[in-house]
Amino acid sequence: MKRNIYQKLHDACLSAKSVKKGAKANGMHFNPLLHDDVQAVATQSLLNNGLYATCNYLTEIVPNIKQVMVVCTMRVYDVDDPTQHILVDGCSAFGNLDKFGTGNAMSYSRKYAFLNLLNLKTGIKDEDGYEPVPFEDSTEQSVEEPTYMDETIDVEDIKHELKSAKTLESFKVAKEKHRANVEYLLRNNLRAYRQVTDIAESRELQLNKGQ
Repeated sequence: MKRNIYQKLHDACLSAKSVKKGAKANGMHFNPLLHDDVQAVATQSLLNNGLYATCNYLTEIVPNIKQVMVVCTMRVYDVDDPTQHILVDGCSAFGNLDKFGTGNAMSYSRKYAFLNLLNLKTGIKDEDGYEPVPFEDSTEQSVEEPTYMDETIDVEDIKHELKSAKTLESFKVAKEKHRANVEYLLRNNLRAYRQVTDIAESRELQLNKGQ
């Protein structure tokens, strides 16, 4: 039976392998989620299901923060019926105003377009990373929203430190410690920023109530 484009995308999401994170670089205390690895997993899953992705980019200089903003618009076409496509719009990133900035921001925004399109599973369960297991074989149940990862900031570490604060004083110390990183997330990864600020507001309210 012929599948429509949404059925193909559904099958691509189910069969997509997990993305194995990269090795820690000098000075990093977490494993980065690399664009090339995300693209390889996503592209293979799409091609296996008769889908092909293209990207267009809009760039804008943001003077007040002296960075370039890149917005990625991804279109996923049905190879068997190219008149049909799915739009993934609004994935953006910031880059420095140098010869590498625009390219870095393009890669970053494209990476998150792929992650959003297929809901790719990412993370580390041991030093070797996730084994490539299709979604349908997973039996894990989560009661919390998954952490939105960032390749330059350890979001899970920030959340853990804020949630673990036992007093208002230690909470304020942790908040100040991560202020610069949270401001970076505000400019570059709004979903992760909102997740961190939700945790911070909730914990601060609990501590004010003596909990």
